[in-house]
Amino acid sequence: MSALFRVDRWKPGPLLPPRDARDGSLVFVVAVLCFLACLTALAALAANRASLGWTGQLTGSATVVVRARAGETPDAAAARAAEALSGVPGVTEARALTRETAEALLEPWIGKDALVDDLPTPRLVTLDLDPRAPAGAETLTRALKAANVDAVVDDHRRWIADIERGAGLARLAALGVFSLLAAAATAVIAYATRAGLSARADVIEVLHLSGAEAGFVAALFQNRFATMAAVAGLIGSLFAVGVGVAALVLGGGTGLTPILPLAWIDLLAPLPCALIAALVAGITARLAALRILRDLP
Repeated sequence: MSALFRVDRWKPGPLLPPRDARDGSLVFVVAVLCFLACLTALAALAANRASLGWTGQLTGSATVVVRARAGETPDAAAARAAEALSGVPGVTEARALTRETAEALLEPWIGKDALVDDLPTPRLVTLDLDPRAPAGAETLTRALKAANVDAVVDDHRRWIADIERGAGLARLAALGVFSLLAAAATAVIAYATRAGLSARADVIEVLHLSGAEAGFVAALFQNRFATMAAVAGLIGSLFAVGVGVAALVLGGGTGLTPILPLAWIDLLAPLPCALIAALVAGITARLAALRILRDLP
């Protein structure tokens, strides 16, 4: 009997409808932009890791080109150079390469037919340097001159500078692409906010005539678009993480190519995307709403 006399509590409906036909399109566009931004971030991290790896390898090694003097065989000159450099502070190991190894290095450049027996092939000495205090080219050159060895030292300084320059350009390019994607997402959200305000002009007018402050109305759209952007950012970041996992699995732990190595720790980079997208969307929607509300009579 008590059910017959029960009166359901009245609950006010939301000022904005919970769903809109245009919401799906906006979520899709923002998710795609977030996905591309996350991929850009992963590519930048991989490029930076590759640069650090190559720079570390070049910094920890050096090459010496040895020319035999009159009355001395090339192998003997290379052996004297390795012996003279092995005792230099900052050199952990010096190895003289054989004639076969030197010819194998020259073959891609001059061709196999040009490697005749009478060709005076220079010998190479490879050096492993102390990573904490590597020996410089000047120090190595002085040691070779003291041992009366005719040789040229290549400490890979030029290659290191080229790699660092290329890494800097890659970082700038990634930052530029990321900025463009963020600007595009901001423009899309601002346009969607204006469209939402126009579609709900009657609600805004009633709120405005009822004395609702502009900040209250703007907060409605701010929360709505921040939530939508957070969902879109989460979707985009998860897809980017999926692409990263596929690259690591298919590439054997080094990504699809050794040129852009990817680490498992890099997959944490897309995780803040949802929060960043929500902040950008909320701020953009609030500013756009306040700007439109100021034009109302």
